[in-house]
Amino acid sequence: MSSLVRFLFSLAAAIAAASLLAATLRRRAPPSGLAAHLVPSTPMAAARNRSFVLWLHGLGDSGPANEPIRTFFSAPEFRLTKWAFPSAPNSPVSCNNGAVMPSWFDIHELPMSAGSPQDDSGVLKAVENVHAMIDREVADGIPPENIYVCGFSQGGALTLASVLLYPKTLGGGAVFSGWVPFGSSVTERISPEARKTPILWSHGIADNVVLFEAGQAGPPFLQKAGFTCEFKAYPGLGHSISKEELYSLESWIKNRLNASQEKEN
Repeated sequence: MSSLVRFLFSLAAAIAAASLLAATLRRRAPPSGLAAHLVPSTPMAAARNRSFVLWLHGLGDSGPANEPIRTFFSAPEFRLTKWAFPSAPNSPVSCNNGAVMPSWFDIHELPMSAGSPQDDSGVLKAVENVHAMIDREVADGIPPENIYVCGFSQGGALTLASVLLYPKTLGGGAVFSGWVPFGSSVTERISPEARKTPILWSHGIADNVVLFEAGQAGPPFLQKAGFTCEFKAYPGLGHSISKEELYSLESWIKNRLNASQEKEN
């Protein structure tokens, strides 16, 4: 047998052995979920500095249409921030004569006032989906105190419900032109840890869709439930979100991210 033939046989044997070893290792590898749990994709120090902002849109809108909002958050504190702009499922909406549109839950009447009827069961179902999104980020290593839920109008109402009913303390919840989407009986489900989550509430005084009175009802409700709420009224602002509100939100989150990092260090 020539030296070339012997070399080719040796090479073939080596390849076969390597393939067998790889197959054996694949069979012995733990399930992917367990592997992800045991070997975090991000070092712990880096994970502690990461943050997550979840933005919930209003009735009839979509997540992608709201993505330009993130351009207002250019401070260095947001360089490790992950953003999510989910879209609501298409559902019939009572206040629009049952028309099907993107909606987190049903709305019985507009304009929304402090005494408008609420879809408690629909809200609680939507809250479960928001909590699942938050849980995925926590499982990925982002501390709950670095997670912020924000939303406009119907998304603001869902933001409030989601933050109040999440069992852990989050970085904060920011409500824009929203309302309290359920009755006081739901407050019995609020955990002591959730009550430590700060709330920022912004509302236009000229809002004729979600009336300013609906926004004003928020802080007393939250205070009674044991929450701290910073309420900001914007004269002349209708049912929309302004640049001033977004810059205020950037500063509000930035200060809390800095405080969280200082606490870790």
